[in-house]
Amino acid sequence: ATELAGGHAENALPQSASATVNCRMLPGTPWEEVQRTLVRVVDDTAVKVTVVTAATPSPLAALQPDVMSAIEQVTTRLWHIPVIPVMETGATDGLYLRNAGIPVYGVSGVFVDINDIRAHGRDERIGVQDYYDGAEYIYQLVRVVSSAPR
Repeated sequence: ATELAGGHAENALPQSASATVNCRMLPGTPWEEVQRTLVRVVDDTAVKVTVVTAATPSPLAALQPDVMSAIEQVTTRLWHIPVIPVMETGATDGLYLRNAGIPVYGVSGVFVDINDIRAHGRDERIGVQDYYDGAEYIYQLVRVVSSAPR
């Protein structure tokens, strides 16, 4: 995501301009490397590339068999589809828990129309039935996980 800012009126030349670039980085990629890449790509010494917030990277959470089993069980029961683990494209508060040594998994039972994705955009929304289906999925998953023997 990128945010551009500059000027005070549409009919006046701006005194300055800025761009905030939210970089989605792969695990293990240092922010310094991303900053160097941006400087190289911009290739203009008049443009300053600074880091607004450098989060402390967190380790990946290993997929635990009991957690995956619960996810697969509920997913199969409700939708009869395979479970394919993917890496979240955004950031979550799980960063802080993983850095404290607590494994964190993101699980969503909300499906959206691939041609109508509005996450973080204008008119962000999901369908009412999609919301209820997702809530039921999470409810069923919590029931399975909370009743599993430890």
